[in-house]
Amino acid sequence: MTTDNALDQQPLDRTIDRRAFLARTAALAAAASAGTVVLPGLAGVAAAAPGPNSGPAAKFNPELDKPAAYNKPRADTMSEPTEWTVSEAAWMIRQKKITPEELVKAYLDRIAAYEPTYQAFNLVLAEQAVKAAKQLANRPHRGPLHGIPLAIKDNYFTEGVPTTANSYLFKDFVPPYDATSVAKLVAQGGIVLGKTQMGPLATTRATTPNGEITTVNAWTPTNPATNPGGSSTGTATAVAGRLATAGTGTQTGGSITAPSNAQNLTGLKPTMGRVSLAGIIPLSYTRDHPGPLARDAKDAAIMLMAMAGEDPADPRSEGLPPVPNLINAATPRYEGNRLRMRWKTRIGVLPGYADGTSETARARQAFLAALAEIPDATLVDVPYPDDWDLLTGTAFNNVRLPERSEPFMPYLRTDLKGFGVSLTGWLQGAMLGANAFITGQRAKLVLLERVLDQIFSGCDVVVQTSPTPFDAIGLPEIGFPIGFTAAGVPIGTILGGLPYAEDRLLSVVAAYQAVSDWHWRRPPNPPAGGAQARTAAGSRGRLTAEEVAELSQ
Repeated sequence: MTTDNALDQQPLDRTIDRRAFLARTAALAAAASAGTVVLPGLAGVAAAAPGPNSGPAAKFNPELDKPAAYNKPRADTMSEPTEWTVSEAAWMIRQKKITPEELVKAYLDRIAAYEPTYQAFNLVLAEQAVKAAKQLANRPHRGPLHGIPLAIKDNYFTEGVPTTANSYLFKDFVPPYDATSVAKLVAQGGIVLGKTQMGPLATTRATTPNGEITTVNAWTPTNPATNPGGSSTGTATAVAGRLATAGTGTQTGGSITAPSNAQNLTGLKPTMGRVSLAGIIPLSYTRDHPGPLARDAKDAAIMLMAMAGEDPADPRSEGLPPVPNLINAATPRYEGNRLRMRWKTRIGVLPGYADGTSETARARQAFLAALAEIPDATLVDVPYPDDWDLLTGTAFNNVRLPERSEPFMPYLRTDLKGFGVSLTGWLQGAMLGANAFITGQRAKLVLLERVLDQIFSGCDVVVQTSPTPFDAIGLPEIGFPIGFTAAGVPIGTILGGLPYAEDRLLSVVAAYQAVSDWHWRRPPNPPAGGAQARTAAGSRGRLTAEEVAELSQ
């Protein structure tokens, strides 16, 4: 039975957050209308302006260094460090059974063997990572991220290291400081192993700026047609393919949850503002969300606790409720030998979620059945809010496009070729009328109010069939594995939660992962070196401008 009283505390009462969150969302919409985003190239960021990591936002956070953050590795993984989760690797490092340098080199060995096939990275920082690992060996232990090799999406600033967003526009951009969230991860002892491939300017699955497909799904490395998920493709493939322990992504329209679902990972998109966006190349002022891609709920919690918190460099992150103990929330609760949900939780099921006989439907049915067997979990039917199809349809979703185009207007006037194959979306945003944009911002508030009042009046978390609605209104979501197709491709699902309720989402996923083993499964190794690897990494096709416009988040 759990004896840590902190583990059994009830989550914060969310009722007062609803109105406050509506007001914050309205303020964000007004800020977006005023045009508040400045791109790094236009801002002259290479000048000597202090970076966000020069302030208090990136200080060491001792709240991560809790007993629940460490788990002894499973017996069958003891000889393979790249199989370990963050919490398992952290246990081994703290027990001095492996050094950070040895762990980094284990990942570098896999990168040398399999990266030619996966193409998960834009840049591998081998020498820098080994140097950081050696330095950490002689420093006081920094918590569960001490010595952990991380994959960083290539739209996060990294000091002195190119940050390209896989685009022509930023191909020569080298930021003079780290993004706040990168600085926080490093302050906790995390090691930047490399910068990962992504959809150009965070739009689609990872391609070159002209649309040539690069990164493959780690589960089908010789079949580039299998969608690996985007735009945080490289991070997902790196973590799934055991080229990094965990990593970072950004989500504007599914770019954390989609690649996590596609590659058997647990990806957490937090509430808008929970993680600072300072030092991340923007896509949408009111919809960009930084967050982790990891192997299980515990790892996602460790990563998010390190990344989250107030940052003076991003007003969206200030004035929020405090970050709860996500690591405890992601720790399964037992009474004796019996698993229980950490808190009594009503799990909302939307109409049609598990209907049918497809592989996905059967996986969803089994997932719901497993949850229903856990004490203190209750499945409840909840309705779609009024006018759901209208408020979540294409016309509504397109109100994001002017936010994308506004900071890029100088480039749109002078350098259309710089946008490569993704140009169409930026042109669409530039041409969308002001009336449509304002109407869309108002519709967003209507949608948020109806989700809070009509869905969450009957449940604490809710299943999702698409990440887009909750992305638009800034609510947290978590994607995680629930099965596989007959062809061996992962099947995932998404849960959505109330504002700042990442702890509740993590508690549900942790309980489900305690009674399932999907998250423990790893893909087989792809061809390593030689002719097979060159064939697997050959021409992988190309996305057309029309396909990019259709698929863009």
